[in-house]
Amino acid sequence: MMSPHKKYGTDTIAVHGGRDPDAFHGVVNTPVYHASTFIFKSVEQLIETRRDRASGAFEQFTYGREGTPTTRALEDVVTQLEGGYRAVVASCGLGAIVASLTAFLSAGDHLLIIDSLYGPVRDFCESFLKRFGVEVTYFDPSLGADVAHLFQANTKVVYLESPCSLTFEMVDVPAIAKAAKARGITTIMDNTWASPFCFQPLKHGVDVSIHAATKYISGHSDLMLGIAVCTEEAFIPVKKTASGSGYCGGPDDVYMALRGLRTLPLRIKRHQETATLIAKWLQTRPEVARVMYPALPDDPGHAIWKRDFNGASGLFGAVLKPFSDQQLAAMLDNMDLFQMGYSWGGYESLIVPTWPATLRSAKPWTEPGPALRIHAGLEDPDDLIRDLERGFARLAGV
Repeated sequence: MMSPHKKYGTDTIAVHGGRDPDAFHGVVNTPVYHASTFIFKSVEQLIETRRDRASGAFEQFTYGREGTPTTRALEDVVTQLEGGYRAVVASCGLGAIVASLTAFLSAGDHLLIIDSLYGPVRDFCESFLKRFGVEVTYFDPSLGADVAHLFQANTKVVYLESPCSLTFEMVDVPAIAKAAKARGITTIMDNTWASPFCFQPLKHGVDVSIHAATKYISGHSDLMLGIAVCTEEAFIPVKKTASGSGYCGGPDDVYMALRGLRTLPLRIKRHQETATLIAKWLQTRPEVARVMYPALPDDPGHAIWKRDFNGASGLFGAVLKPFSDQQLAAMLDNMDLFQMGYSWGGYESLIVPTWPATLRSAKPWTEPGPALRIHAGLEDPDDLIRDLERGFARLAGV
């Protein structure tokens, strides 16, 4: 077990955090616990665990839905990486988001949420939160501290992504978090793009940092899991809501996410290197109107990214010049390495067409050409570039 009295770098924490071989007969990896039931030796112990749960401490293991030693190990290491108080594992990224939002919102409250957000979260806001009496306002991601002008007396939560889904605008997270904190408003941020290694929202004033561990933390496209890292004040509301709503991670998914996390420092660096190479290459292509990747020096959000972030992931976007649907299909239908799939963060490269205009209301999307979302995997970068080059040749041939 790592000494709590020593300060370690993130790479070291990723390897040693959440591990206690002495507690498991010297086993290096925390074992996977398949458990619904925990046995109590006495009525006194059973009552004590009930008190623990009722108080919101959740230190003791009582029932599988609320976690096992494997769950606690994953929560602990991600908490250390993010500089949080404690974390809550949920069944998927959306589950962690929904649990966090509903922990702080009630009928009559107001949610201020970034306009360019993950589509299923917008669907949840429109289909569920509004139906249950929560007022929802979408705001332009470029507002920064000016978002305070949209605060209302009943505003309870500001929800962020940075960079934004599909369009990759950078958001001034510290400025927004500071403005929200001054009004007693909770800030929640989806930090999946950056992973715990490239950005730590809680260190910039955010109350809850969420990861779809399905993606970079897992790294292998074979599980569904979400994690919400909380401040001390936010932990009990999120934990109680997640537990009370039935959100929990499956034991094998938790174990595989914990195993995947051990190599994340190496993987995320390679993802960034490859993404940067491809993004710069795309900027030279006549078919491309612009590339959306904040790690590029000429990206509009580069200054914020450089100020706040420690690195970038492998996910970025590109806007093409106007082409027909048939041309786009000719390019994407026959890719060799870049496959089409609705996820990212795994070892494989992915590419999908996107339609940002259908997911905007505060600030219209006006680009005339089609857009692409690209995930740079761990393949040879030259092979990936050649795959794209062949795709552009097919596009031009239609």
